Amino acid sequence: MAKPDIDKKGADLGAFIRQQRERANISLRKLADRADISNPYLSQIERGLRKPSAEILKSIARGLSISAESLYSRAGLLEEGFSPPNVVEAVETDQQLSQRQKQVLLDIYRTFVQSGAEEEVQ
Repeated sequence: MAKPDIDKKGADLGAFIRQQRERANISLRKLADRADISNPYLSQIERGLRKPSAEILKSIARGLSISAESLYSRAGLLEEGFSPPNVVEAVETDQQLSQRQKQVLLDIYRTFVQSGAEEEVQ
């Protein structure tokens, strides 16, 4: 009886990947290239026919420019209590950004958050 749950989870994951790909206006072929996986394999994942490994999910997430955790969660690879890092934590731990870039991003983020809070009060 566990098989329908796995199939549903795979179908949900595949639908989510397809939705993210379409929102990003990326073709299946382009995403497969970005993720360095075959076109047919990605198609099978999107249709819920294949259960990708964590490494493949990470590659797909990178190709979609989304967090791998969002795919891990959909695939049931994360525990229920997991919460992704907040914006400040994510920026501070990003190894691709210089300290100056991190500071600028955080300054902009804090300005947006502050102006958003002020707009809600008015």
